Amino acid sequence: MNRTESLNHLREYNDYWDILIIGGGATGLGCAVDSANRGYKTLLLDMADFAKGTSSRSTKLVHGGVRYLQQGDVSLVIEALHERGLLIQNAPHLVSHQSFIVPSYEWWNGPFYGIGMKVYDALAGKLGIKKSKTLSKEEVLEKIPTLEPEGLRGGVIYYDGQFDDSRLAINLAQTAADLGATPVNYMKVNELIKGDSGFIDGVVARDHIHGEEFTIKARAVVNATGIFSDSILKMDDQKHENIIQCAQGIHLVLDKEFLPGDAAIMVPHTDDGRVLFAVPWHGKALVGTTDTPIDKPALEPIALDEEIDFILKHAKEYLTKDPTRKDVKSVFAGLRPLVKPPESKSTSEISRSHHIQISESGLVTIAGGKWTTYRKMAEDTIDRAAMVAGVEFKKTKTKNQRIHGWLKNVDKKDPLSVYGSDRVAIEKIMEENDSMKEELHPGLPYIKAEIVWAIRNEWAQTIEDLLSRRTRALLLDAEAAIEVAPKVAEILAEEFGEDKKWQKQEVKEFLELAKNYVIN
Repeated sequence: MNRTESLNHLREYNDYWDILIIGGGATGLGCAVDSANRGYKTLLLDMADFAKGTSSRSTKLVHGGVRYLQQGDVSLVIEALHERGLLIQNAPHLVSHQSFIVPSYEWWNGPFYGIGMKVYDALAGKLGIKKSKTLSKEEVLEKIPTLEPEGLRGGVIYYDGQFDDSRLAINLAQTAADLGATPVNYMKVNELIKGDSGFIDGVVARDHIHGEEFTIKARAVVNATGIFSDSILKMDDQKHENIIQCAQGIHLVLDKEFLPGDAAIMVPHTDDGRVLFAVPWHGKALVGTTDTPIDKPALEPIALDEEIDFILKHAKEYLTKDPTRKDVKSVFAGLRPLVKPPESKSTSEISRSHHIQISESGLVTIAGGKWTTYRKMAEDTIDRAAMVAGVEFKKTKTKNQRIHGWLKNVDKKDPLSVYGSDRVAIEKIMEENDSMKEELHPGLPYIKAEIVWAIRNEWAQTIEDLLSRRTRALLLDAEAAIEVAPKVAEILAEEFGEDKKWQKQEVKEFLELAKNYVIN
């Protein structure tokens, strides 16, 4: 399915939707899959691209959350570990096992984290990956040769999941469509329609690409807009008091030489109380993250200088090769949608458990949570939305719902492995046109066929969609992404039947955005 098909279906549908979901991030897409899985008539609208916000800017981990264990949030850890196991089963082409090493530089660290990881293993139960174990100093350095050896006493190795967040988001949109849902990106909800009783009866939305306005009727409306949850709640009730506290986390992307080998580093406690990760990802090293309270949500958050310095400082403490600003291939920022607790806490202490509320108007809001638990969040949300809608209650079967592209045995070192079973269709594009085998850039693992595939089958509309979320070029190497923008604009223009002037404008808009991913 592509965007034109989604729009046509929306135009032709003249009845009430059972469930209308606002927001196309992890939570909203999960809700669309769950709702369609139960057989409800489902529409999903996002004001920008799917996963444009928080959901494409994570640390790329499917994990229980060692830090939540430290905070004593055991129920969240158990839920997340269970969901991690289900996600590995349901999207094996996108989720892989990742080993993590907690280095020990203090005599008490080894036993302390060794016991903690045994608890972590036990909580995973049957859906565990591999058992954790303690390592000697020599064993740690064998796995991570660039780790600072001075003062190192040993470490603990444990296992979690790793994934590609925006690729999973696109596969969830495709899964929802496969099940009969209609996902539409670049469709902004501007108004909630209410009947005489004050109950929500639908929405008014505008197509950002063509300017067309739609009045859409729905039995239940779900607010799954993450950091923008309060804006929809204010649309419902002007007196609404904000429930979301945004916390910014940034990541730096370095060349693989800073973290050779397959193991990741996990530092349990930094100056701001957060966990620091250095993780191998798509042939690069991903280092993060920070925790900076932010007052206002933004669709395109920007890393602060002090955050960049914070991560470089901590990376230098643990790596023999000290990264500098010049070594950073890309920097990206994301905002966590934390639900404010009744009492004041620092953002690093606020629980990542999800929060569901139903307004007097029937608006169902799902907020908080994390990528790993998206499926459970969606299940809980649609349970309530179905009651609001007054439709026949059906139980979800998403625990065993294979995600679009499902393919068991893929070679994770092959860049096309993220497409799973769709790889065959991409190879067909290459067979039909030999030029589609051309790589976009010598520094990027992408070919032209992937761009064409994403435009035709993955709702991609802009250069940013293609270089930030369908491929991860902008996150892996911002300068390289900037260099290939004109080439991508040319392919887009050809597919959409646009002229050179349109191409130029597209490139201009992308360059304006991409400059924030480059560190000077």
